[in-house]
Amino acid sequence: MSFYQCRFCGSELKHTFVELGATPLANSYLKKEDLEKAEMFFSLHVRVCEKCFLVQLPALETPENIFSDYLYFSSYSDTWLEHAKDYCAKMTERFGLDENSFVVEVAGNDGYLLQYFKEKNIPVLSVEPAANVAEVAVAKGIPTIVKFFGAATARELADEGRQADLTAANNVLAHVPDINDFVAGFAILLKPEGVATLEFPHLLNMVEKNQFDTIYHEHYSYLSLTTVEKIFAAHGLTVFDVEQLSTHGGSLRVFAQKTETGKYEISEAVEKTKTLESESGLTDIERLTRYDEQVKKTKRDLVEKLIEIKNEGKTIVAYGAAAKGNTLLNYCGIKTDFLDYVCDANPNKQNRFLPGTRVPIVAPEKIRETRPDYVLILPWNIADEIVRKNEFIREWNGKFIVPIPSVKII
Repeated sequence: MSFYQCRFCGSELKHTFVELGATPLANSYLKKEDLEKAEMFFSLHVRVCEKCFLVQLPALETPENIFSDYLYFSSYSDTWLEHAKDYCAKMTERFGLDENSFVVEVAGNDGYLLQYFKEKNIPVLSVEPAANVAEVAVAKGIPTIVKFFGAATARELADEGRQADLTAANNVLAHVPDINDFVAGFAILLKPEGVATLEFPHLLNMVEKNQFDTIYHEHYSYLSLTTVEKIFAAHGLTVFDVEQLSTHGGSLRVFAQKTETGKYEISEAVEKTKTLESESGLTDIERLTRYDEQVKKTKRDLVEKLIEIKNEGKTIVAYGAAAKGNTLLNYCGIKTDFLDYVCDANPNKQNRFLPGTRVPIVAPEKIRETRPDYVLILPWNIADEIVRKNEFIREWNGKFIVPIPSVKII
């Protein structure tokens, strides 16, 4: 398929959603010996389909090169662990899961979610393509197969008699270039009355809250319920419920079942959410193509504020070597002339450097040592958690900068 064809419906992509220049892969953190080498930069030109309204990036790099050795570990966020634990409790109660049930997580990462089902003696399986991350899940006692998920993997599991009562797929639907093959897998993997849940950042929040930094090459698609419902319907699945979540700056959790054999009635929330999307312009090409100018203004405002701070002789560091932060920094041209370093709790990232900007990554303890005037929070979606852990910077009148949806000093 051409870069200029919609990955779902095949229509020609004629409209730009936003153009963010070119950046390295967001999770391609550099080692010291890499600093004298060239980096690969890829276009971040996002287009939108006028037929199905899928907002999308072309697949300029293969999933194998992006995900097979991965440095994102879900368990380093307390907020995300609490979210996973809450999900387990709610799904167990709602769908009557017990030791006779079977729960499969697609892109199970380091076992952050399935560990809570395991504690309830509910059989589980993780399908995770990154071998280094899967090792951590296995060490927790989570059965894991190291594969990419799609129709073929689902068929293998179904043929082995391992169909699921519940499948979870959190923040992975956006990560797959062949979205048709991926969704088709759930129709195969589910038992006749099984349920699939998928969570993904809501396009509505990206548009209304300037969350352009969630655009990077791992995220091939940017999703609304309106579009997701069409994709699922094309593969014999019906969305029967949807929930609004606060995670990742505002996400949707959709519930789907097999169209022919599912037993759940479609909730009012589905139609209400689609109506909200329509009223907000997510099915209006003219509205969607104005997003580019909106993003440019957000960039100008942030850079202007950072220049003002540096001209006052103040020091700035960043917190959280997040993928979204790499999009923000590269697009805005924020490098070591603005930031002394970025700290991150993940030891796998420490002593490396951010791609593109080459800002050094250190342990969070560095903040106490260097006493910066400002801390720029890159994973703004967990800003409350970061502020709480670093409240001690108030001792020397330190302040936090939250860049999205608009620059704010707290």
